[in-house]
Amino acid sequence: MLLADARALCPDLAAVPADPVGDLAALEKLALWAQRWGPWSALDPPDGLLVDVTGAAHLFGGEARLLADVVAAFAQRGLMARGALAPTAGAAWALAHYGRRAAILAPDDNPLRALGDLPVAALRLDDDVLTVLRRLGIKQLGELAGVSGASDDPGQEAAARDALRRRFRNHRSPAANPLLRLDQLLGRVPEPLLPVIARPMPMVQRRLLEPLRHRAPLDQVMADLAADMVRALEARGEGARRLELALWRVDGAVVQRRIELAAATREASHIIRLFAARLDDVEAGFGIEMMQLRASWSEPLGLSQTDLDAAAEDHGTALAACIDRLTVRLGAKAVTRPVPRASHIPERAAGWQPPLDPVPALQEPFAFHTRPLKLLDRAEPIAVLYASPDGVPQRFRWRGEVREVTRVEGPERIAPEWWREKSTARLRDYYRIEDAAGRRYWIYRQGIVGDGRGGIPDWFLQGLYA
Repeated sequence: MLLADARALCPDLAAVPADPVGDLAALEKLALWAQRWGPWSALDPPDGLLVDVTGAAHLFGGEARLLADVVAAFAQRGLMARGALAPTAGAAWALAHYGRRAAILAPDDNPLRALGDLPVAALRLDDDVLTVLRRLGIKQLGELAGVSGASDDPGQEAAARDALRRRFRNHRSPAANPLLRLDQLLGRVPEPLLPVIARPMPMVQRRLLEPLRHRAPLDQVMADLAADMVRALEARGEGARRLELALWRVDGAVVQRRIELAAATREASHIIRLFAARLDDVEAGFGIEMMQLRASWSEPLGLSQTDLDAAAEDHGTALAACIDRLTVRLGAKAVTRPVPRASHIPERAAGWQPPLDPVPALQEPFAFHTRPLKLLDRAEPIAVLYASPDGVPQRFRWRGEVREVTRVEGPERIAPEWWREKSTARLRDYYRIEDAAGRRYWIYRQGIVGDGRGGIPDWFLQGLYA
């Protein structure tokens, strides 16, 4: 139902926007974790995993115990799972979604006899194909097997299968071909699966001959780790967004420090500078015998040609580096950064977000005209003392002071966002004006006389020019 209708029935409803990309990333991490039961795993979006457990059941005490361990392990992570074991991926999927819980199909079992009562939706078919099959009177796998000639009856006519094949001959996708899906379920046709391959995180470490107890040698080892990490990231063509430092003490305790970066980087001096502020409170105890640095979050970062004379010049601090230093010093919650938004309305064209969150990319950045860099938090109403109905202002009052307009440029018309606002929203005509004292303002008239969307247009001041 619509969100407004749902909230009318349940005012306390918690609505969260869908995140398909995040869900797929979480499913991929879950697939890597699920390789504890088999050598490889594959994704079955939106909420399924396929794990090859061939030859691994005896390590868990048999197939029944393996399946029970799967369900228990997912329950410990707060996830409810329905598992099944079968010789083929299609049969396992059918049992997990439409069979009984913890179902196991042995290799010597007759799949048609065990799965014949399941609905045809167990073949992972598209909705339109399922509709066609229901109109043909085929609702179960056993009925489809009888029509397609896949049953054990040797006298089954092959013409029925040919007729079904002709009906779906234009469907090239496996999810739109019931005969192909049935053959994959029975193991007659191989089903290619794309395994999820774990990509190791860049990691460097130092095992020390003598335990470190002072800050100076600790900084030296940190510099060596940063240089090694830069080389590892450069070999992968990536830059680090999150770095985790672990220090093993002689008494067995592990001290961990983590930093997150506003932009991908592999600059050793920047990494050293950020970790220097995080190592001031490290208690070495009887000494630190090993240090490890790993990049738990990295992004592609291409090589760039730098200016040969740039080392002799001081170009200041980059924005990302400045954000990183402020975040390390003040905390992530004390810093925000402006980001562009996909809107042509001035007050909606920019927003604020935490400094370490990814910056959303606009598909088509809006090319604004000359607009002020300083916008008021909320447009303030002004009283235009002299203006023709559709003309430019000659004098206006703002914050109790009357200002004479000497120069006017405009209008720049901005239409409302019809997909977000009501149909009665009015147009805006923006003007760049200058008063007698040389101060410049950005004002707009909301509405046009006779537009049928209200009475006399209102005037607002929204920005100031430096």
